[in-house]
Amino acid sequence: MAVRRFWVCSAAAVLVIATMEVSPAVADDTSYGQQVYRKANCMGCHKWHGAGGGGYGGAALSLRATQLTREQMIEVVTCGRPGTNMPYHASDAYTAANPCYGGMDKESLGHEAPPFAAQFLSARQIEGVVDYVLADVKGRGEPTKQECAAFWGAQSHECTSMP
Repeated sequence: MAVRRFWVCSAAAVLVIATMEVSPAVADDTSYGQQVYRKANCMGCHKWHGAGGGGYGGAALSLRATQLTREQMIEVVTCGRPGTNMPYHASDAYTAANPCYGGMDKESLGHEAPPFAAQFLSARQIEGVVDYVLADVKGRGEPTKQECAAFWGAQSHECTSMP
């Protein structure tokens, strides 16, 4: 009986530990979303600071100046932006399982369909990157040396030329 109780308690402890991962939307720490921002190479177009500008995908909009809500941002990251180079990051975007922008499909968009991302993201990753942008990027003025150090690390050469 003691052995069975040990295994039941051990299994319960493993279950508790496995489910302890905090959702980025709930956590104050936005490091998970920042990791996704890097992994998905959002900075390739939006730059590390989110102010946008020219990139390999074209001239990206400023995430610092965006007026989009959390839900709208999730849809943009999930579905991309038709008629632009903003890719969709959900592997099932524009399908019956995950319709975009009120039910659009890629066929009806034709040449206006957004490209697919080099790396697809899970719903959790999409929410994490959006929560990072909302907490640490949106509404900020000019990028600062402190923000640069927070993104790249205090010893990064990326920040040396900043005032």
